Amino acid sequence: MAPASASAGASTGSAASPPEYTAHPSTQRPAPAPSTPYVVSTDPSSDALVNALVRRLAAHVPGDEREARSLAAIGAALGTLAHPFDRHADRTHVTASAIVFGSRGVLLHRHRRLHRWLQPGGHLEPGESTDTAALRESQEETGLVLGHPVGGPVLVHVDVHGAADDHVHLDIRYLLVGPDTDPAPPPDESQAVRWFPWEEAGALADDALVGALRSARRLSATGSGREPGRTSEETDG
Repeated sequence: MAPASASAGASTGSAASPPEYTAHPSTQRPAPAPSTPYVVSTDPSSDALVNALVRRLAAHVPGDEREARSLAAIGAALGTLAHPFDRHADRTHVTASAIVFGSRGVLLHRHRRLHRWLQPGGHLEPGESTDTAALRESQEETGLVLGHPVGGPVLVHVDVHGAADDHVHLDIRYLLVGPDTDPAPPPDESQAVRWFPWEEAGALADDALVGALRSARRLSATGSGREPGRTSEETDG
């Protein structure tokens, strides 16, 4: 689990438009051609998990203008950042979070520093895929046993937003299924974690989260969930 200052921004966002992506020169790959915003590296030493995420994002359809801008910015970043999953390599990096739903509605936690109700999420550990990180962080922050929907991880939303220390988070969001039980966060996490009706959660959300809730609610209504308690063995790789 990342420290509070590190995990804070992964599930944070701003009502403002997503910031423009700019990589630091020392961490850039050659820029992709304008006609190919998603570039899967042919370098055998490149990170297979990054390439798998690029393919997954190429198939994702954004739900609104903000998400479309975020998707384009993430595609550009993945084509230029040498180590996009490493929060120490560049101030712009990938994070993962989740919209957790269940029979009680949708699960949010009140951030201890920002004092806002947000979805759980955080930074990636070395060698970790985005869907695995979203599941791990969400279980750590809620104290619940969660699971990906039947059939494997479902990418529900993406967002680019500013975070602490002038960082920019490229947040990859997944749909997770929760049990019909009360959250039990550990002592080192926010104790304000609870289930909300979808309408109430939407009223609390800013522009960085409202699109994710809208997409997640639509997907949850299709029955694309399963009993929690098992974790998918599928990852981005």
